[in-house]
Amino acid sequence: MNAVGGRLHAREVRVGCRLWTLDGWIHARDAQDTVLAWTPARKLNRVRLDIAPGYPLGYFVGATCADGTVGGNYVSLVVNDREFALRYAGHLTSATGLAARLEAVSRPSGYLGREVPGFRVRVVSSYLADLLRQYVGGDAHHLRQAFPRVVLRDRDTFEGFLDGYGDGDGCQVNTWSARALISANVPFLADLAQIIGARFTPRTDGKASRLFVADSWPSRGTFRAERHPLQLRESSWAQVHRLRGRVTTGKPYTLHGFRLEPRPGFLINGHLARPAW
Repeated sequence: MNAVGGRLHAREVRVGCRLWTLDGWIHARDAQDTVLAWTPARKLNRVRLDIAPGYPLGYFVGATCADGTVGGNYVSLVVNDREFALRYAGHLTSATGLAARLEAVSRPSGYLGREVPGFRVRVVSSYLADLLRQYVGGDAHHLRQAFPRVVLRDRDTFEGFLDGYGDGDGCQVNTWSARALISANVPFLADLAQIIGARFTPRTDGKASRLFVADSWPSRGTFRAERHPLQLRESSWAQVHRLRGRVTTGKPYTLHGFRLEPRPGFLINGHLARPAW
């Protein structure tokens, strides 16, 4: 059985054990041509993170949206600025509990035409990688990511996001108290402009656009807190195309019965099972 803390034999289940459950069920014999809630069983055994809202989470998400890479089972940031990398590592650890360390690396510079020194922060966690993809709408590519509305939980988290994104893809404006955030992802900047009450005119020549964030933006009163889940939604949908009946003979089995409250189902190999009482 798939318990939250890892796999268990049925005989090992005790009072207080936490099991995975889903709402709604159907007999296997009736599942032909239906869509079922499902999750890869191997992902149920991975370490889950307790995500803490606040400034560190916002900074980590903002910097990742600007300069980070979200892989299949890792999240990384490679930059030239050591202090930026240190801030990123510290906020990543504060928000997720994962240990993040700094590595000295070299990276190619198209402008200089040679390798330049840089710094990398990298953590291996498929849970965190999947979570960041959830935050940005499923695709973490910088040109396709959606604005991560999870950072709108409160002003502190959102301020962290602005600082993290600004450290990655921003610069200070010399002529007035503002910073410019730069991206070729126009819908991303357009959503952000609406949140801070700023005017935004995207470029039409294919180059990156700029959104100016005045230091006085909070006085506009446009920020509205929103509640979005911090934890990962781990189920997905699977289409049942064909059913096969299986007959087993000569194998000893022990039947274990469970009464679960408040939901009477649990997962076996990623699929919802329901006791036959």
